[in-house]
Amino acid sequence: MNVIFTCGGTGGHINPAISVAKLLKERIPDSRILFIGAEDGMENKLVPREGFDLETIKISNFQRKLTPAGIWHNVTTACHMAGSMRKAKRIIRDFAPDVIVGTGGYASYPALHMGAKLGIPTAVHESNAVPGLTTRMVAKDMDRIMVSFPDCQEHYPNPEKVIVTGTPVRSEFLYGDRTAARKALGLGEEKLIISAWGSLGAREMNKKIARFMVLEAKDGRYHHVHATGSYGWRWMPAYVRQQGLELERYPQLDMREYIFNMPELMAAADLIICRAGAATISEVCASGTPCIMIPSPNVTDNHQEKNARVLEAHGAAVVLRENECDGDSLYETAKSLLEDEQRLKEMRMAARRLAVVDAAEQIFEVMRTLAGGNA
Repeated sequence: MNVIFTCGGTGGHINPAISVAKLLKERIPDSRILFIGAEDGMENKLVPREGFDLETIKISNFQRKLTPAGIWHNVTTACHMAGSMRKAKRIIRDFAPDVIVGTGGYASYPALHMGAKLGIPTAVHESNAVPGLTTRMVAKDMDRIMVSFPDCQEHYPNPEKVIVTGTPVRSEFLYGDRTAARKALGLGEEKLIISAWGSLGAREMNKKIARFMVLEAKDGRYHHVHATGSYGWRWMPAYVRQQGLELERYPQLDMREYIFNMPELMAAADLIICRAGAATISEVCASGTPCIMIPSPNVTDNHQEKNARVLEAHGAAVVLRENECDGDSLYETAKSLLEDEQRLKEMRMAARRLAVVDAAEQIFEVMRTLAGGNA
């Protein structure tokens, strides 16, 4: 089977495609796989590292601000799009895919659009609770639309095309052992909190976590691992000291730039405080970790809050808006959850009910069906 995966921009778009590509290679070893992404996207690092071929196109997003700079940006984007369409057409004809699968990002639009136009079976996977711009643009031409949760189906005009597959996550999130993880981390009976705002961090939320940690130091009840992100690491250690907190005196408060062992930490954790990107949502559900989600207010169509509200509706998360909480209120919310064992148990169960443990397998089956006799 010849398959083109098209995606780009963030790990939340790229990693699900890589997971399915690995499964495809395992199940059908002689499959040919090609990724199409953006020239300057994260896919240029992630995809080759996993041993897959990558073709790139020049693509950028559209801006909604009708300022002179915004208008010029959109004119440039339109010019890039025309060239990207021509290149996508050439790539598709040369590679001759049996199926094309898009997993999100502006970079996926040219290949999905051109693939459908050329009569190639096409499918798009939308990991967010509501369809993003790219998904909305291609949905009517897709043979299948794959979504993460049953609640998502109502957002599409052709429900017969929509299949709930879930979003693939690393197996370590699915099969983590809480007892073993806590033992490996040297934890006793104390509650473990994780907090993180993504690889770059978020300045205002890091400030709120600094206040949160000051209160924790006075309380002395919890173990807390916080990832500042690369930008936050430049200033947050000094900022915390300015708040009167000497972290060296509180080994239970662990501030670091990144969390590299997130599956292990989430298996051991009693609570995670985080954003509500698609990848994070999937990892929270897979690991069954109770969470407080504070959606980023700086994303298109407010899709993070819509993601988080799905978990909230099912009892798997508490959702706070960034402009409606500070370090004190966030700490009080965390404490109220951590002192309620029954609530934590119910949140774990609710999150796990939303997880689709065989998401990569389900996407693989959709691809094989679309490929027909070539699978």
